Amino acid sequence: DDAGGFSEEKFVANANHDQVRMIEIKLSQGAKPGHGGVLPAAKVSEEISITRGVPMGVDCVSPSRHSAFNTPVELLQFVARLRELSGGKPVGFKLAIGHPWEWFGIAKAMQETGLLPDFIVVDGAEGGTGAAPAEFIDHVGVPMHEALLLVHNTLVGLDLRDRIRIGAAGKVTSAFEIARTIALGADWCNAGRGFMFALGCIQSLSCHSDKCPTGIATQNPHRWRHLDATDKASRVHNYHENTLRALRDLLCAAGLNDPSELGPEHILRRVSPVEIRSLASLYRYLSPGELLRRVPDHAVFHDYWADARSDSFQPPARIQALRSSKSR
Repeated sequence: DDAGGFSEEKFVANANHDQVRMIEIKLSQGAKPGHGGVLPAAKVSEEISITRGVPMGVDCVSPSRHSAFNTPVELLQFVARLRELSGGKPVGFKLAIGHPWEWFGIAKAMQETGLLPDFIVVDGAEGGTGAAPAEFIDHVGVPMHEALLLVHNTLVGLDLRDRIRIGAAGKVTSAFEIARTIALGADWCNAGRGFMFALGCIQSLSCHSDKCPTGIATQNPHRWRHLDATDKASRVHNYHENTLRALRDLLCAAGLNDPSELGPEHILRRVSPVEIRSLASLYRYLSPGELLRRVPDHAVFHDYWADARSDSFQPPARIQALRSSKSR
């Protein structure tokens, strides 16, 4: 609404359009986790103003947090609420993993309440946008492979993996990167960078300035008027089709019939001049239901699982005590 709160009326009006097939709650994104976003007033055209319901001539500020929930349990209750309001459409959330206890708190809330998202999208720290601060692009968030493994392992350990789909994103531009990401545990990949390149993006990092030199990320007619939409559409289409064709060829070469058959045993990595190991042997994969029986011998689970809480995103008392001792 005008005050920045959640509006059921506006949500229902948008969510029930036929072209809306699923709803994603963005907790954070890989390019700037925990930061939020700003669409400068100069870029708020009349069309954007109508579409987003924001006034022209004013910066459109997206906060770094949601106002509709404050705890992991409340997040899942919000997921269930949106599913009901949308008439049963799939609802999930996207997050860039930061503190492990925050994700573990959500996982424990799933276990305790039985409220599950239909999908989770893991956005890696590799995610990019020219509008993000350099410090966030380069240093904030967990890289996609490790974040994906953590989410996948947690759901497997709670016996929930077959009930929740996982998407993953983070510099996925080629067929091999799609194959590797699915082999690590994803059901599908999201990609933006490669399509931007196909459009002609040169990564000038000026998305926020309304001065994109290629005319892609600007509402300035003097900059976008030479953008040939027909030609660019063909380039994007060809990139998409050829990438999927290359993925098909990789699967055929491996003797597989479907991307879902990819596993960590299919990807080999050189770890020294004289040693090559599969991802299956490099990474610790939990067995189904393992978290329901014991805390696994996995460093992150060992350090943070027991202290994570479904009623709070705040750091465990142990972590807060360490911070307090440092500040003295």
